[in-house]
Amino acid sequence: QVQLVESGGGLVQAGGSLRLSCAASGRAFSSYAMGWFRQAPKKEREFVAGINRSGRNTYYADSMKGRFTISRDNAKNTVYLQMNSLKPEDTAVYYCAADDTTWGSRSLEKYDYWGQGTQVTVSS
Repeated sequence: QVQLVESGGGLVQAGGSLRLSCAASGRAFSSYAMGWFRQAPKKEREFVAGINRSGRNTYYADSMKGRFTISRDNAKNTVYLQMNSLKPEDTAVYYCAADDTTWGSRSLEKYDYWGQGTQVTVSS
């Protein structure tokens, strides 16, 4: 089992940047592929980015590609989401999640463990 805690959210102006962190504890962090998801008010939770166990392979939702970067530091048991060129439509609660497979998935149903989320608000 793994526990996940997100941090780094906040209020930022459009065009700005934020870096989210997700610290893991419990079972070996490197055993999990990781993903970031987000949920805006009155919308379904959606996939943002994923990274495999080693960190060598990443994948993104089309609308985030080129603006967001997912990375991980297995020595620090942490996964990151660097978000640049933020837009008001990026406003959401951002969640990290752990998947007990090598590659992870774009489907939230595949993930086994979730953090509590961190709020990101982008003002226009």
